[in-house]
Amino acid sequence: MPVERTQRKHFAFHPRNIPCTVLGCLRAFKRAGDLKRHLAAAHSGAPGTPNTNTMPHEAPWIHTDLPDDHVDVEIMEEHEDDADEAQPPTLGPRTEYHPELDGCPCDADGNFLAPNAPLPDATPHCNPADAYAPYDSRAEFELADFFFRKEQMSAGRLNQLMELWAATLPPDQDLPFANADDLYNSIDSIPFGDVPWQSFTVSYSGKQPEGLEAPSWMTTEYEVWFRCPREVLHQQLGNPDFAQEMDYAPKRTFDKANKRVYQDFMSGNWAWKQADIISEDTDTHGATFCPVILGSDKTTVSVATGQNEYYPLYLSNGLVSNAVRRAQRNAVSVIAFLSIPKTDREGDDSVEFRKFRRQLFHASLRHILSVLRPSIKKPEIVHFGDGHYRKVIYGLGPYIADYPEQVLLACVVQGWCPRCTANPRNLDGDVTATRRSHEHTNALRATFNVKTLWDDYGIVGDLDPFTTAFPRADIHELLSPDLLHQVIKGTFKDHLVSWVEDYLVLTHGKTEAAAIMADIDRRIALVPSFPGLRRFPQGRGFKQWTGDDSKALMKVWLPAIVGHVPSQMVRAISAFMEFCYLVRRSVLDEDTLAAADKALKRFHNERVIFKTSGVRPDGFSLPRQHALSHYRHLIQEFGAPNGLCSSITESKHIKAVKEPWRRSNRYNALGQMLLTNQRLDKLGSAHVNFTSQGLLNGPCTRTALLLDEVPAEPPPSDYVRARADEDDKDDEDVAEIDGPEFLGEVVLAKCRARGYPSRLEELANYIGVQDLPSLIQYFLFDQLNQDPTISSASVALENCPPPPARVSVYPSAVATFYAPSDLSGVGGMRRECIWAVHAWKGGAPRRDCAFVEDTNAPGFRGLRVVRVLHFLSFKHGDINYPCALVTWFTPLDNKPCPDTGMWIVTPDLDENGEREMSILHIDCFLRGAHLIAVMAEGEYIPRRLRHSDTLDIFDVFYVNKYADHHAHEIAW
Repeated sequence: MPVERTQRKHFAFHPRNIPCTVLGCLRAFKRAGDLKRHLAAAHSGAPGTPNTNTMPHEAPWIHTDLPDDHVDVEIMEEHEDDADEAQPPTLGPRTEYHPELDGCPCDADGNFLAPNAPLPDATPHCNPADAYAPYDSRAEFELADFFFRKEQMSAGRLNQLMELWAATLPPDQDLPFANADDLYNSIDSIPFGDVPWQSFTVSYSGKQPEGLEAPSWMTTEYEVWFRCPREVLHQQLGNPDFAQEMDYAPKRTFDKANKRVYQDFMSGNWAWKQADIISEDTDTHGATFCPVILGSDKTTVSVATGQNEYYPLYLSNGLVSNAVRRAQRNAVSVIAFLSIPKTDREGDDSVEFRKFRRQLFHASLRHILSVLRPSIKKPEIVHFGDGHYRKVIYGLGPYIADYPEQVLLACVVQGWCPRCTANPRNLDGDVTATRRSHEHTNALRATFNVKTLWDDYGIVGDLDPFTTAFPRADIHELLSPDLLHQVIKGTFKDHLVSWVEDYLVLTHGKTEAAAIMADIDRRIALVPSFPGLRRFPQGRGFKQWTGDDSKALMKVWLPAIVGHVPSQMVRAISAFMEFCYLVRRSVLDEDTLAAADKALKRFHNERVIFKTSGVRPDGFSLPRQHALSHYRHLIQEFGAPNGLCSSITESKHIKAVKEPWRRSNRYNALGQMLLTNQRLDKLGSAHVNFTSQGLLNGPCTRTALLLDEVPAEPPPSDYVRARADEDDKDDEDVAEIDGPEFLGEVVLAKCRARGYPSRLEELANYIGVQDLPSLIQYFLFDQLNQDPTISSASVALENCPPPPARVSVYPSAVATFYAPSDLSGVGGMRRECIWAVHAWKGGAPRRDCAFVEDTNAPGFRGLRVVRVLHFLSFKHGDINYPCALVTWFTPLDNKPCPDTGMWIVTPDLDENGEREMSILHIDCFLRGAHLIAVMAEGEYIPRRLRHSDTLDIFDVFYVNKYADHHAHEIAW
């Protein structure tokens, strides 16, 4: 009997041809309803589109970058008829720019423009026929970008795809790319971003051993690949994507109390002092001082195939904001792969080999950067991303490096501080230490021999740092603070976590200590879920730590050890955590610096417990902890440390080194990696160029391509940058939002929760809250009542409005708020979900906590914590009320816990001993809150407990101010 063939169902293709109506958003949708939900979720409450043509005409190149809640910068417009009356304020929020090196625009010949000169036309007029050259169309360019950059498709798979694609087309229709080589040739033909790689070789020229075979490192030629740093800087400065995110002059920002505020690099003292020195030459007046920020760090791409190490050198500029540098938006570029000399074990520790290794490093840096030397003395004319030309004078700026790299850079002996002469046996107690400098080192060299310099001053006396070859550069003052290796992985992970474990072993023995550490792990595993918080189901029992591991553990570790270690030890760790979270902020004022100094002093006083208990009998002469004492000075010099952290260069390793290595065939991989980086730069530069011309506005759809029109105006770079390659996802816990700065808002999710009845009585029975109708009635009374002296608590239920017939239930609410110190978009905005679902990812319920605004008191005193049981929405009259069914928490005391520094709260109970419920309008919510259970001293956690039960079975909780930086600031 013949088998009947099932007819295949073909689905019609529906293009995304309905673009978002918000200028600058690249999203497109298939249906009008999708657009409506997107506008409500992504752009609700956002201010209007900024007008980029209405900047102050006195200084069109100067912009302000501080949020309104920190500094309200005001640029006064002066008119000829009232110039005498308009005086700059002497007190209050203000920003002062350097009077001489003020970044004045000029023409291509170097002639300064008039103060009221109009902004240049930033939109080049192009022929639509070759607008996307070397590509024939936008679709062809985006295909190349998709294959090479986004999907990183191999040549073999790309060739196979082209064969399959060709089989679906008529014989007379060509493919966009014939094969992989055709794709690669198209990328190589892009005229933008072409900074070719060069190389030079270095070899040992010293004395070789007589009568013995010379070690291999003495006869090897070492090849160093690099790109011209001057051309890379030109690309960064000319990137139109950064036009509104640069400071073209050193600045001093003051808050309302007339105290200094430190944020981006150009707000620090170092840039201002450099400008003072440069401006002594009157030929430099009006120029832009551009600090050159460098960073280097070895990275391993594969251990299993032979310990493949690479030594990339990165370059950025000090004009872009810290947020741009942290966001990896092509503001950090790899400019070199330094050579790593190797030898056998016998010669690895020889004096000659160690000296040659240092010489190779400094000689390579000196040669690579030598092209900048003329422009360090005399300005050159550079075209910037805003369309203006400016005279630019460079200067070597901070160098991002961890401690081993810092002592190599400073030519200092391991164990000594590269910034001061503190004795390595008493780093935190040497009050006679002086700051290092080239002049100080040269004076010592003129007095002492090499051995004395090494033993008594920690100086490698037979080697000069590379900075001695450049004007106004001193490596000892250019070493930046390193939050990752000095604070997070250094003091926290390598020191404090290890010291606590050592204390437990010393005090209780190995067996009991193992049981206590297992209980600490269970406490960590019991921590409730929270947006952006990594969970540790098995505690912290992992062997290889990453920086992300350390950052995640910092958020939950302190409450877990309470009761197992002495109170003084808890206070020491709490003081360090306070210092850590303060210096990691994106905006620091003088009050914050004073608080950080106070926390560091408390840490130094309380950490004595580790010495008296026998954990650190020899004290705390540790270079990475000693480095913390320099942080106040370095913040005042360079701005917020999170813009100069080695986490920036380490994250750059992924795109610049690790991914290109994985795309290579592993044989002579470096050449393939260089080519991959060059092609990625070309695609990135083409994307920026096409965007600046308005060629990539809106979606790339069939309908848009048929229009064959080039939009006249590009979207402003400081407005919403929606990610075109990502779909809206309600199930994402946290997202970085590029967009305008506003204080924040909380809105319900765009989709209702499934499975809930809509009739109020049925819903009350379904969720087990029989009082739900009356709770809604009391809520409506409070919403509609005009007399502030009367509340629903004092009225009878019959005097309240009737309840609605139908109520909708939502699974979550989305909180969007300004949190620049956390992982956020360039504008500093962050989005988090607050969940209230009966089955989180098919498992146990998840009902998150949140902060709600209570009074105008500062910090946590003006907030309350609630737990959201359900998000609801209903109509009364013509008004829709988004709200939540919540339970409340009340602080146990009027001040935080003296040991942990965290507030402690307990649930509110009614007369029956049940947790008190009420309905709360969604507008009262500020953002999510994280609670961690308080454990009794010596209490061990049963293994059967789950983290989803924590908020139900415990009665006392810490309000976790270390959940993220924004929580730390508002619960401070």
